[in-house]
Amino acid sequence: MIYLVEHFFSIQGEGRYVGVPSLFFRFGGCNMRCEGFGCEQQAPDGTTVLGCDTVYAVNREHFASEWIEIRELQQLLSVFDQYELPPNVDVVLTGGEPLMVADDPIFVAFLEAIVGRGLRITFETNGSLGVDFEKYPVYKACVFALSVKLENSGESYSKRIRPNTIFSLATNAKEAFFKFSIDADSIDIGLDEQIEEILSHAPGTQVYCMPVGGSRAEVERNALPLIEYCKVKGYTYSDRLHIRIWDEVHGV
Repeated sequence: MIYLVEHFFSIQGEGRYVGVPSLFFRFGGCNMRCEGFGCEQQAPDGTTVLGCDTVYAVNREHFASEWIEIRELQQLLSVFDQYELPPNVDVVLTGGEPLMVADDPIFVAFLEAIVGRGLRITFETNGSLGVDFEKYPVYKACVFALSVKLENSGESYSKRIRPNTIFSLATNAKEAFFKFSIDADSIDIGLDEQIEEILSHAPGTQVYCMPVGGSRAEVERNALPLIEYCKVKGYTYSDRLHIRIWDEVHGV
């Protein structure tokens, strides 16, 4: 079942296409919790939930009231009519983990409709779930931002690192790049080894490093140490522009 948590028209705040006008679809459900990121959000029932900065798209138990069940393709396509969009708008599919529904017929038809409009699709994925590129060739026309999780996520190695999946996504997609979320405390704790091992599964793939943070203050605290790290390693620093501008506001 597909659940849509929110949609919004904004600019891309991270990675290769930062600043580009983008229509975001945030889908509900994820195969990870990432409580190590330490972001807390209050659910409608008053519970404080720990996880990533989009925990409301991960934890259905406490945020189910914000999840919309998608039963037909038109529910997703109608979103395009709710905004005044430029003709070349990017479409960003995020979550949660959008590849949780990679085999769903409605989801595949949605991708085909977007590609048919000549628009670029970018998946923001944790890189642990595979795609059948032969059965669903539409995925070969998509960009994959591979946000493979590091130890600071709190997830186990076997859950977050899937070498064959990383290789498949990076080599079959139209474009692919890595996007790591890094906090200042992790830089001196085996970070080089972690990243280099992940890169070994998809050599030559560009690396972007982002500061961990669900708020402007957290991003600012982690940004400068990460910039220095990127200067040493030759990685591309990616700020979190949407958080710098709108802080903790969702749907922007």
